[in-house]
Amino acid sequence: MMDMDDPLDFEFEDQLISSSLVTKKRKKVIGLDDLLSDYYKEKSKVVEKEYKQVKNQKNYNSDEDVNTKEESLTKVINQCEHQMTEISGEEEMATWGIRVFGNQKVPPPLDFPELQSCALLQSFMKNELNSLLELTSENGNTFLEGLLANGWLYKLVSTCGHVQKSIATWTFNLMLYSSKEELRTSACDFWCSVLSSKNETLLIEWSPSYFELKGALEIYGFQFKLSSNIESSHANSNCGGPPQNIRTWIKFAAACCCVRNKQSIFSASEAEELIEVIIFLFLDRQLHGLVMLLYECMQSVISYFTDNEWKTSCNKIAKSLACRVSRDLNCLRAVECISGVNTRSKQLRSAVSYQILLVCFDNKRIGSWLIKCWKIMKKLMRCGVFIFETVLTKLPAQT
Repeated sequence: MMDMDDPLDFEFEDQLISSSLVTKKRKKVIGLDDLLSDYYKEKSKVVEKEYKQVKNQKNYNSDEDVNTKEESLTKVINQCEHQMTEISGEEEMATWGIRVFGNQKVPPPLDFPELQSCALLQSFMKNELNSLLELTSENGNTFLEGLLANGWLYKLVSTCGHVQKSIATWTFNLMLYSSKEELRTSACDFWCSVLSSKNETLLIEWSPSYFELKGALEIYGFQFKLSSNIESSHANSNCGGPPQNIRTWIKFAAACCCVRNKQSIFSASEAEELIEVIIFLFLDRQLHGLVMLLYECMQSVISYFTDNEWKTSCNKIAKSLACRVSRDLNCLRAVECISGVNTRSKQLRSAVSYQILLVCFDNKRIGSWLIKCWKIMKKLMRCGVFIFETVLTKLPAQT
């Protein structure tokens, strides 16, 4: 029996028809959206594929360009290295350095019998305290050496206001010829203190001169007759060598130049020769450890001249050095060692450089050597510029 609430047959059929129509309409709308979406997806895939192909092609071409430029740059560098090897084989240049000391002579004896009668030692021997010291003529030298090493000798002579000739000559010879480092160093300090003493009443019975300093160099074996004919290979010879006392000699020479306001120890010509000696000491490789000491001495000697003396002495020194320094790297080293920054040092360096160039260009053999050097420098400069330009033009640009 049919329920009164159930739909009628025509109502049921209408629902099916309406439901079917709605479903069909919905399926038709969804299908169009899918088609549109699929269309845009396919299109984007095609665009992305084309972009990747173009990008890969660009990367491939860029890699090829980089590889080509790297190969070209490597080839250029190899060519430059080959040229450098040829250049180094064309001209072999020796290092600077000469031996300025030959065979040494026998130094003077260091025994000073006159010390036994010096007033300073006699005052100690006559003093009541000598019973404790027990000083005699035999051990007087040992006693004075102890005072010198401890610095008391200068204090005593400064207090007394008197430096006797026996004390002066004894300490001077110890400074220049003693084999004991403590004694020669203490003697040098003694003389530096005496020369720079502010005690205007200090009486010095004997003062050394350039004659004594030059005599010491001759005993050391210094070759005063060095000329431009000497070869640099002489630096490798086994004859002679720097003396032990050359350090104190240099310090004392510098101290003598610092007291011109008190006393003029050197003449202008002697100071000129002293500068040449210092420059030749610079050229001895065995004295390379004394460069700072030599520099200080050089500055002291240059400052020793008066303004009027320096005007003529500067050119004299330059001309003499240009004729005596060997025609190799030693002439460059001679200029280099005049390294002061004050006006006189610059003037001397300029004058020496100029005179050396004049002498070199007057010499045919040296002229050809300079031409070779100039050619080498031109090749080096050309190689350097070529490499620099290649690096700028052939390396890939940075983005």
